[in-house]
Amino acid sequence: MSMLRTLIAFSRPHTIIATTVQVFTIFLIVAGRQAGVAAAAPLALALLACLSLNLYVVGLNQITDVDIDRVNKPWLPLADGRLSLAQGRGIVVATGILALVLALIAGPYLLLTVATIMVIGTIYSLPPMRLKRRPIPAAISIAIARGLLSNLGLALHYSQVFAVRPPLITLALVGIFFFGFGLVIAIYKDIPDLSGDKMHQIETFTTRMGPRRVLGLGRAILSVCYGIPIVLGLLLLPSSSALFLLLSHLVIIGLFWLASLRVDLKSQSSISGFYMFLWAIFYTEFGVLSLYELTRTIV
Repeated sequence: MSMLRTLIAFSRPHTIIATTVQVFTIFLIVAGRQAGVAAAAPLALALLACLSLNLYVVGLNQITDVDIDRVNKPWLPLADGRLSLAQGRGIVVATGILALVLALIAGPYLLLTVATIMVIGTIYSLPPMRLKRRPIPAAISIAIARGLLSNLGLALHYSQVFAVRPPLITLALVGIFFFGFGLVIAIYKDIPDLSGDKMHQIETFTTRMGPRRVLGLGRAILSVCYGIPIVLGLLLLPSSSALFLLLSHLVIIGLFWLASLRVDLKSQSSISGFYMFLWAIFYTEFGVLSLYELTRTIV
């Protein structure tokens, strides 16, 4: 039981939840109305491949950041000694191989998606490129992997496996929206890590601009992201799906602004709580867009 808790902590649960939600909701958007019970096996295969990929990426990042995490995230298993470096490497290698094997079995689109994100995750963490040392390449790589490639790659995979035509407008909305959302996650994730990043000379938006300006930058980017479905909803009125798209995004961006105005940038717990709230919005958004697509196609 103790080892299970350690593995869960090593997997960074908020990213595991995000990946799980992503796999299921993109399925609903692309093939939710056409697929039946037979969809369970390919859906499970895609989920296991993506979760293995997720564990590879976050695990590799922890292996290369042990000293930094002892300052920024001392509760992580490698930082506090619950896992040895050799154990961490073993998990990362095993999950990387498993992700590729499962994706190969699943199909070419998923294999290409998994392999590409694996490359991005590797050069993000490992020298000589180590993209995470430079704020703009780091943010763009996260946004491309988490916001764009994973969503569109899954959509192409499902459209091939279930022989359905993907909803291009909704998927374009998903791609643009989550690329922007991925940028916000990328720049906000370093706000709680200011001390360790400065100590180890990791340049981030927060070390360069300061937490308050980064908070404002994230507000601006996410507001633009939410403006896209809000405007689309207005243009498509008076349909019920358009009204849902409009109102849901007005409510969510309103809650985000409220939370961002209340965060105490001098309190580590307040910053961390706000960052986890951002991930909760991320999960919610997948559900909202899948519901929009399902209601849009009701005749």
